[in-house]
Parts: sequence; structure tokens; C-alpha cells
Amino acid sequence: MTVPPEPDAPAKSLMTSLGPGLITGAADDDPSGIGTYSQVGAQFGHTLTWTMLFSYPLMAAIQEICARIGATTGRGIADNVRRHYPRWLLPGVIALLVVANVINLGADLGAMAAALHLLLPGPLPLYTLGFAVISVLAEVFVPYARYAGWLKWTTLSLFAYIAVLIVTPMDWGDALYHVVVPTVQLDHAFLSGLVALLGTTISPYLFFWQAGQEVEELRRRQARPLHDAPRRAAPELRRIRADTLVGMGFSNVTALAIIVATAATLNAHGITDITSADQAAMALRPFAGDLAFALFALGIIGTGLLAVPVLAGSAAYALSEALRWNEGLDRAPREARAFYIAIALATFAGLAINVIGINPMRALYWTAVINGLLAPPLMVVTMLIARNPRAMGHLVISRRLAAVGWLATVAMTVVAVLFLFA
Repeated sequence: MTVPPEPDAPAKSLMTSLGPGLITGAADDDPSGIGTYSQVGAQFGHTLTWTMLFSYPLMAAIQEICARIGATTGRGIADNVRRHYPRWLLPGVIALLVVANVINLGADLGAMAAALHLLLPGPLPLYTLGFAVISVLAEVFVPYARYAGWLKWTTLSLFAYIAVLIVTPMDWGDALYHVVVPTVQLDHAFLSGLVALLGTTISPYLFFWQAGQEVEELRRRQARPLHDAPRRAAPELRRIRADTLVGMGFSNVTALAIIVATAATLNAHGITDITSADQAAMALRPFAGDLAFALFALGIIGTGLLAVPVLAGSAAYALSEALRWNEGLDRAPREARAFYIAIALATFAGLAINVIGINPMRALYWTAVINGLLAPPLMVVTMLIARNPRAMGHLVISRRLAAVGWLATVAMTVVAVLFLFA
């Protein structure tokens, strides 16, 4: 019997209708990502800005696919891999994801503390510890509905980088030319920058987080997965698409603003080596003024408060799904003890990177490269899940969406291969 389609839900306000896609896109511009975008702008000027336009539809497609997997199956990426694919595949992916996330966490916590120190001189180690403790306590003890709302409003901190772009003097004609006209060089430095940029933009931890958040939303509303509730499928899939397009667009516009601003100031004045987001803020000050400096620093803190929970949470989701632990931010700590312990351990492992004297920002660029190399095989698995009727039922993704997803996978694979053999 054919089930009639469910009437569309009443119109909602923009901020109410946006959720996992917006938070995921904003979390992509974390302090470590800001450091990578700043380094690319300083080292290569405007020549890599075209990647933000190029990567937007690819990024939006793969994130929509991940979200649809979570909403349709009621399970995250790792759980679907465990259920439907060979056992040997999952441990290596989880291990690389956790290592990359911990390094990212260390870089983000260090960058947030350094940015606060620029604005409010004080004990740097105490600032780093404070940000780690605040993030863990919020994830563990704040109810999910309220916490998700906090994360959503934290995304507004990204407007700081749009404001930086507005107050930074530059040659707009040259900047816009490089956004729409690609420049490609086949030397190793350029390709490593390209892989790092795409690895920062299309990051594996975002796949796990957005899928996991869609599962959380099902639990919060006490709703069944879409393959068991076909009348809800059409409006929910429209909501996922709109949410993802807005979130990824916001992410890429912000990243573009950072690259263009640092290219127009740092690269134009011969400063080509930036190793951290706070260093980029300091370097901007003589050329773009105190306002741009303050906005850049405040943006680092705001995006860090958003990204640290996402990084720790995505690692915990992946581990919990792989090891069959109870998971989810909507669960009380006593109901998902291992999940919350994983969040705390990941966060404090990142803190430890700063405490023991390792410079996480120096490792970060290569972590972005690792993400760029890890993304293609994980994207292949994600595409296979999304087209697998055993997992998705009758809601396998369309051929059109699959074509864009496979194009994203091929693009990331080609860039990774060029980097390895250039």
C-alpha cells in the first residue's frame, strides 16, 4: 500500500529551522582551521581562493549525504560501517580520526588561550585549562536541547571574519579574479597547501558529527528513523538540504574572508610564514588596524567554543558506535558513561599536548594533510552506505546527489594522489 505524503510542517523561523548543518559548517572554521586558512593566504596570496568556490557544492553534497544517513537509518557513520562492511575497515579509520581530532583539539585550545591572552594578558596555561574544563562540563551537564541552542548561537562569532574583510584595505579586483579563475601549480609546496586546505574544509570529523547530530535530533523528538516513517521523509530531507546548504555556505564564505584578508595584508607585505591563528591576528594589526586585530582574536575564541565540543563529540560518537557503547548528548551521564568519558579524555588529551610542550600548531598543518588523505576512503564508504538499500531502505540517495558525492570523492582522491607523488 502506498503511504500518502505527510503535509509540510508549519513555517519556522530561520534560526529555528537551522541546526546540525549550520553548527557543522561553523565548526569547520575552528581556530586550527583559521590557522590553516591564514597560512595559505600568507604563503600563496589569493591564488588558492578559488578552492572555496570549487569545494562548496562538493562539501555540501557529502555533508548532506552524511546527514541523510543519520536521519534515515537512525545510526551514525561508524555504526553503519560496523553493520554493513568488513570488520577490518573500521579500526584504522577510527584510530586516524581520533589522533587527528586530538591534535586539532590541542591546537584549538592553545589558540583560544593565546587569543584571550592577546586581549586580556594573564596566565596562558590557566586560560587553556579553563577552556577545556568549560567545554567538557557543558557537554556533560547541559541538557542537549539547551546545549544545541548555545552551539547554534555561537555560530554568529564567525561574522567577526566577515567584518575583518570589510575593514581590511585591498585590491578587490585581484581578489575576485582569483576566486573565479583557478590557479594550479604542480610543485610539492602548492599541492601540500591544496591538500591541507581541502582537508581542513572537507574534514572527516564533520562527517561523523553531522550524522550523529541527526540521530540526536531523532531521539530528542522521540521520532523514528525516516526509513521507518516514510510520511516524514520529504519535509525532513528538504530541511536537511536547506540546513546543510546554509551551514556549508557560511563556512566557506568565512574561510574565503580569512584567506583574502591575510593575502591582502600579510602576503602583500612579504609575511609568508604564519604558524598559528593568534600570530595571524597579531600580524594583521599593523596593516588592518586595531579593530581588525580585535575582531580576529574574538573570532578565534568564539569559534573555538563551538569547535572543541564538536571535535571531542565526533571522536566519542565514532568510538561509541564502533564499540557499541550507549552514546548521545541527549542521554544522562549515567546512561552513557563511556561516551562522556571519551569526550573528556579527548579534550584533556588535547590539553596535554599544550602542557607537555609540543607545539600543536606546527603539527596542525600536517594534520590537515592527514585529514585530506583520510577523507577519500571514508567518503567512498559513506557513498556506499548512502546507496545501500540494506542500510537506507527505499530512501537511498538520488543518482544526482550521488553523482556530486562521487565527484567530491574523486576530486579529493586526485588531489591526495598528486600530493603523494608530486
